[in-house]
Amino acid sequence: MKRRVKWSMVGTGIVLVVSVAAAGLFMRKAGPIGSGFVSKYLCSSTFISHRDPEVVFREDVVPVNPLAPFFDYRIDYENKSVTADAHGLFGMTAIYREGCGCSLVIGTTEAAMRKQTFVPPDFSATRPVRPSDLPWPDGSGGPENPAALGIDVEKLDAAMKDAFREPSPDNPRKTRAVVVVYDGKLVAERYADGVHKDMPLLGWSMAKSITNALVGILVKDGRLDIRKPAPVPEWQAANDPRKAITLDELLRMSSGLSFEEVYKPLYDATDMLYGSYDFAAFAARKQLETPPDGKWYYSSGTANIVARIVRQTVEKDTPHYYRFIYDRLFDRIGMLSAVMEPDSSGTFVGSSYGFATPRDWARFGLLYVNDGVWQGERILPEGWVAYSTTPTPKAPKGEYGAFFWLNAGAPGDPGNRLWPHAPRDAYAAQGFQEQKVIIIPSRKAVLVRFGATADRKAWDTDAFIAGVLAALPE
Repeated sequence: MKRRVKWSMVGTGIVLVVSVAAAGLFMRKAGPIGSGFVSKYLCSSTFISHRDPEVVFREDVVPVNPLAPFFDYRIDYENKSVTADAHGLFGMTAIYREGCGCSLVIGTTEAAMRKQTFVPPDFSATRPVRPSDLPWPDGSGGPENPAALGIDVEKLDAAMKDAFREPSPDNPRKTRAVVVVYDGKLVAERYADGVHKDMPLLGWSMAKSITNALVGILVKDGRLDIRKPAPVPEWQAANDPRKAITLDELLRMSSGLSFEEVYKPLYDATDMLYGSYDFAAFAARKQLETPPDGKWYYSSGTANIVARIVRQTVEKDTPHYYRFIYDRLFDRIGMLSAVMEPDSSGTFVGSSYGFATPRDWARFGLLYVNDGVWQGERILPEGWVAYSTTPTPKAPKGEYGAFFWLNAGAPGDPGNRLWPHAPRDAYAAQGFQEQKVIIIPSRKAVLVRFGATADRKAWDTDAFIAGVLAALPE
């Protein structure tokens, strides 16, 4: 009996040692990811959105980051940086820079990053000013009278109120902002307490649709061809099968590259966003899981490969390549609040880090409703919107085009689609926590929704679209 007790104690001890070692290994890898999320999110919220960091930490960070309660954070308002750590361990710092927002300091130093020159030195001085006396979208004027446009005001008000309703307090929606545009006019907007019309908000993966627009502009210039193999340096060896991947396949998430789109510690998506110096290089190192165009799989990694292609293409002619982003897109359509944040290497994060006010996100949607034309000027090439909204063949419900989510429906079964009560031509830029720019050309509508919805099942996009469309003229 004593020998059994002895061996039982030994076995228990071994299990304990292994468990402690495994936990230590997990924390060595997951700790920096957790602190990186805290510092990056708080940096952007503090210096771009100008929100109270204590409120942001409590309402935005903790509900989606299980490691957050273990971290402390310090904000340096003078140098515009945020550092987070767990009692001195796993420290990560994010820094703010004018014109490009916040970036984590990874694989380099803060001093080196502050010397990067991809943002024009005269950035602030050259930005246009929005007229305050003109109606939206040209100016800062408030919503038009919806009744004068044939809109059912009672139904529209009901839809707006419902968007902010909390039917399940234990599983809150936390809607932050809703904007409705009809026939090119702002007809309704509403904001939660602490949020206002001039506050830039993070669109998360809506940045992919911004990246779509930047690629389209380069296609219009004749500087990119989506049908040709993507110019990715890591794939240029003669025997590398990835060399055949086209830019079109990257835009359609059909590259065949292996990537874990899982937002938990130790997975590709979080390792890339919170542990990598060069996000595109991280994704480009991935090997093929299937032949190109053999499978549709949503991947933020491929979006960042495309973002670096945009950067490298523009830098051939424009050393301060952020000037291209502002001059050719944001400032051209009045998205004056918009910011695309870069990784440590200086490439804008085309997968995840785009900020703008809800009104400016609505301007982006209006560009696509108008087939890429803004006030008579063609911004995107002719046919680009049609290309972007053509279903990817391998997407089972016809739910994905080129960095946009679609409502086309499954081949042979159009009723099997993302939003059954919305028109089939509806499509959207979508982001984590149910951020949306919903574009419905057949109804001349753009619907914008922002929230901090930790459980995405708490928000019903289909019901939201149906409620708003019920108020609009047929």
